[in-house]
Amino acid sequence: MNNNRSLFIASFMTLIAAGVGFAIRGGILADWGAQYGFTKLELGTITGGGLVGFGIVILLASLITDNVGYKPLLLLAFILHVLSAVITLAATPIFEAMGKDATYWCLYIGMFMFAVANGLCEAVINPLVATLYPKQKTHYLNILHAGWPGGLIIGGIIAAFYAGMKDSVPWLRWEIPMTVFLVPTLIYGLIVIKNKFPQSEAKSAGVSYGQMLLTFASPLLLFLLFLHACVGYVELGTDSWIASITDSILTGQGLKLFIYASAIMFILRFFAGPIVEHINPLGLLCVSACFGAIGLYMIGYFESAIMIWIAVTVYGLGKTFLWPTMLGVVGERFPKGGAITMGAMGGIGMLSAGLLGGPGIGYNQDYFATEKLEQLSPPAYERYSVEDKSGFLFFPAIKGLDGSKVGVLNNDGKDLAETVAILKKEGKTEKNITALDQWWQGAKKFAPEDKKPVDEAGIYGGRMALKCTALVPLVMAFGYLILVLYFRSKGGYQVEVLHGEAPVGEHYTGGVEGPIE
Repeated sequence: MNNNRSLFIASFMTLIAAGVGFAIRGGILADWGAQYGFTKLELGTITGGGLVGFGIVILLASLITDNVGYKPLLLLAFILHVLSAVITLAATPIFEAMGKDATYWCLYIGMFMFAVANGLCEAVINPLVATLYPKQKTHYLNILHAGWPGGLIIGGIIAAFYAGMKDSVPWLRWEIPMTVFLVPTLIYGLIVIKNKFPQSEAKSAGVSYGQMLLTFASPLLLFLLFLHACVGYVELGTDSWIASITDSILTGQGLKLFIYASAIMFILRFFAGPIVEHINPLGLLCVSACFGAIGLYMIGYFESAIMIWIAVTVYGLGKTFLWPTMLGVVGERFPKGGAITMGAMGGIGMLSAGLLGGPGIGYNQDYFATEKLEQLSPPAYERYSVEDKSGFLFFPAIKGLDGSKVGVLNNDGKDLAETVAILKKEGKTEKNITALDQWWQGAKKFAPEDKKPVDEAGIYGGRMALKCTALVPLVMAFGYLILVLYFRSKGGYQVEVLHGEAPVGEHYTGGVEGPIE
């Protein structure tokens, strides 16, 4: 009996799980900052840990999928997805027992494990779907990868409901929405356990691993890898923060904007194949990068609600085609690289997002927010900054704003008072809560004068971070323009041909469209 449909549904569910987990995590970052006292840089590093894990795994797994087989890797991914939930949910007990540093590593490891599971899934589902539908690879791979924004939409809606209800429902904690990704995880896990899998399309490009590795000697491929690192930074790195930043600009609309941008990507990706087939891919990339730069700058510049929605539309249009089209260019120009070059592209994009995008955008928020608050109210800065400085790469170390202190200020200490009362009633003490309460007893008399500058500084930091990030797609646009001119000097962009015939669809790329995107 043909089980193609079941295996395709399982593959689609892996992307739904990844998208749901990613979106909900973005929606609860503020809760982690407020509850555990993390700075924006620390939160960015935690979220970045997930993307780093994804990048490493996709690089390694692309080399072993053919030999190990599809089913064992998906079973391992299923186990890791479940374990990642268990570890992440342990954050609060660990915080109460061991404090902030241990909680940081708990969340980091949980996110890292979640990403490893996603990476294993991605190493399997692309060549698997290509095997299931050998005559319609492009069509079904595009449908498959609509699962990522589909998951973002589902997760964003759940996060929006959570944000609207958490203040009025005392028992509704971040742990509840965080477990929702286990639903699609269980669906794909049961399908994997029950079904048989086909053998892989090993070495579909018809060349050896040695010949595949030789493609990395090409300066053009190295330049494309650099540009894809920029894609990872500006797309996934920004997605880690965009809901939080836009929510500070338009209170209560951040997740709605995130869902809206994801819907744009979800719909358009169903039409990505026909569009790329009829438009020069490098020209499409150049235009997309320009839209991305303009959209990000507009979000950071405009203040009115209607202009922010227009800006997010421009940004959504810009980022939709970047990732898959880049992979398409590599597949067309370097067919001998097969799955290895595709894995390298996906891996470097994820590593860039995790090591540079998430932390870098978080650092920029801290940098500009603290700079602004020091200008507006030096005493408020002293009250709400963390004790120790931290830096990013070669940029100067700074004392960012303490997320827990800002969270107490934002609700006038109500949640803190309730927590203290509960602990007192239960006869318990928690040193972090006690220290925060002692700080608030001295700081709350200044709250009326601190609230406005602290809020203004936070909004300013988010806006400036997006403006700085807009420089990345601007660099990409110039890079793509250079490639357009280069190929024009060579007589135009041409698809490289193996075996003396024009490649059809993605036959010579191993059917690997790339990780998550």
